[in-house]
Amino acid sequence: MSARPVFVSLAACAMVLGAATISSAAPATASGATLASSGSPHQIHARLTTSSPQLATCFPHARADVTVDLTTAAKGKDTFTISARGLKPGTDFTVFLLQKAGSPFGAAEYIGDFTTDRYGSGTNTFKLIVEEAFAFNNETHQRIDLNSVGFWFADPKDDDGCLGANSPVTGFDGDAEAGVQMMNSGTAILP
Repeated sequence: MSARPVFVSLAACAMVLGAATISSAAPATASGATLASSGSPHQIHARLTTSSPQLATCFPHARADVTVDLTTAAKGKDTFTISARGLKPGTDFTVFLLQKAGSPFGAAEYIGDFTTDRYGSGTNTFKLIVEEAFAFNNETHQRIDLNSVGFWFADPKDDDGCLGANSPVTGFDGDAEAGVQMMNSGTAILP
């Protein structure tokens, strides 16, 4: 495994989706997510964006950043840190590496959770392989790189205050019942 250069990717346009696809919406902000080098060739930074216009309206100050220290070649794992603020206080969120940031997502790997405090801020650090994360289907021999990230409301009721009591229930939690995706990396591609 050799170190790969990090490229900066900026989303150029917003994607607007209808209410029927809110659980799997793509970035709703005009700036989109960004991916940038932190000055070190062994670290990347991604700014996530809200996944739908409705969520952006409910959480206008939502911000989430992912930093990945790329140490797979040296240590056999990377350090993935997610820090978020401006979210619903006292709420659990599930974090996934994804084939596609928005619907239909494709392959997904559940990597962990974080919980917001009473101010709506939360952080967690995971040790896993990010730089070379992939899903492999042994029947079809298809390898799918997991170069995007997103997080969901872990409890389907936690998005009801924003989306109403009939908001979609998704499978993005360990008990297979989660709310909608809150934020994702948009067009930014992790290594």
